[in-house]
Amino acid sequence: MKDCYIGYAMNVIGGKWKLLIIWTMFQNGVIRFNELQRKVNGISSLMLSKNLKELEQDSLVIRHQYNEIPPRVEYELSKLSQKLIVALKALGEWGNEVYRYKKTYI
Repeated sequence: MKDCYIGYAMNVIGGKWKLLIIWTMFQNGVIRFNELQRKVNGISSLMLSKNLKELEQDSLVIRHQYNEIPPRVEYELSKLSQKLIVALKALGEWGNEVYRYKKTYI
């Protein structure tokens, strides 16, 4: 297959943190960096910053910087990433089913 769109999508959202960041942002709406870091358990400032930059470059996250004192930066999901939420909900349902199956039969 010349163009593998699943492979491309996995490159965009792959890694340990990106889907957790996107899901957390979906659950919380517009969010500031420190609040997002508190809600994504175990992520370091450096990793969160790196992943947010990559998500922004891939048009999945919108960064709003306000020139105030002190400076304020907020992040929100783009319309493109909001379409991903449907797939994440389905993945969550599947994960719940697998979890219940393993708990019952293993």
